[in-house]
Amino acid sequence: MHEVSLGRTIRDYLTGEQVEQTTYEDLRQALARILVEEKGYPASSVRARIGVHFPVAGSAVSAVSVEAVEAVEAVEAVEEETGAEEYCRTIDLAVYDADGRPMLILLFCPGQVNTYRRESLAAARLFPGGPVPLVLITDTKDAMLVGVQKDEVLGGGMHAIPVWDWLERLVQEHPVLPLSQERVGAERRILHTYSEFIKTCCDETLCML
Repeated sequence: MHEVSLGRTIRDYLTGEQVEQTTYEDLRQALARILVEEKGYPASSVRARIGVHFPVAGSAVSAVSVEAVEAVEAVEAVEEETGAEEYCRTIDLAVYDADGRPMLILLFCPGQVNTYRRESLAAARLFPGGPVPLVLITDTKDAMLVGVQKDEVLGGGMHAIPVWDWLERLVQEHPVLPLSQERVGAERRILHTYSEFIKTCCDETLCML
């Protein structure tokens, strides 16, 4: 199921502002509430609907298979894209430290959690201010916490969502290194290939990808 607008607004749990109601927004709000009320996260540390923006070459990328894109990781050089259009993948929630550095991103998946693992790793590696050390994938019934640097599963089930007091220690235990330009290109292709079937228009307030 794709995320689509329902033509009305809903009060945002984190900011109190009215935001667009979509097929996923209630779930996004529920996840934010879990972080703050059950896991002890300061509301000010959590932000919603962050866009990962990057250029893509259009049909040249959408025509390749997932297997072919995975192979790009082994390529030493990636050609510079010309005439590319901007692509956007929305991250449902992000958690930041006191200095504004992203520590954890959360992605809602409308299907089996493990099938969204590679896409989520690419999103964490391309996230603004990142790479992000930790990513949590959840359908709100199951969850998987993954260390981004080594693609290491750190926990499963909804109890895998770390409490606030543990998060800084987890980040320190699972540091993530900056990406080379070649790896950035590979991760962009991977994220685009997994996400490109959702065709929507991205703007500054909401891109439903």
